[in-house]
Amino acid sequence: MTKNAPVRTSISPSPKQLAAIKSLLFVLALLPFARIVWLIVRQVPVEPVEFVTHGTGDWTLYLLCATLAVTPLRRLTGWNWLIRMRRMLGLYVFFYALMHFLTFLWADHNFDVGAMWKDVLKRPFITVGFIAFVLLLPLAATSTNAMIKRLGRRWAQLHRLIYVVAPLAILHYWWMKAGKHNFEQPIVWGTVVALLLGLRLYWSWSRSRSPATSRSVS
Repeated sequence: MTKNAPVRTSISPSPKQLAAIKSLLFVLALLPFARIVWLIVRQVPVEPVEFVTHGTGDWTLYLLCATLAVTPLRRLTGWNWLIRMRRMLGLYVFFYALMHFLTFLWADHNFDVGAMWKDVLKRPFITVGFIAFVLLLPLAATSTNAMIKRLGRRWAQLHRLIYVVAPLAILHYWWMKAGKHNFEQPIVWGTVVALLLGLRLYWSWSRSRSPATSRSVS
């Protein structure tokens, strides 16, 4: 006779509490951009373009990791309400990535799309960053309730592109830092992304093994 596995109780905030949490998350995710704008307006950074480029790029990566962390946290804690935060985090990933791209397009190429395209094809770290940004476009465009309903199961399949975007973002960050031989942060965030994606692979492998295990036991 086997013992039953312990049941994890799920903590669910009330609708008002959930709305407050989402509002707080919205403000917190916007604060880094507000700080960047404030410092630029006050002419604090010595190299304003570099400051904006690095700031928006860094926060794209931070929020990407936060988005990927939602599912593992939900599974490990039983807090199913966390899934309600994922869409907002994902849209903020796109927002910061868009600001990062526009800074590159404006500062480096003065909105000359032809010159930008030549740069994309010439420099590998820009190439992978551009690919990651392009892959984010359909994810942002299909993040409405109407598109989720319209696409059905295909929506989940499409949004698995985030598992491609994350490694590309790390590679972009790695190659960008390689020019200055500064690998400390790329290693840290690469490890975080590898862990978050590795957990998904492990859980997927466990699910695929469970039917076979059940049959062998019976």
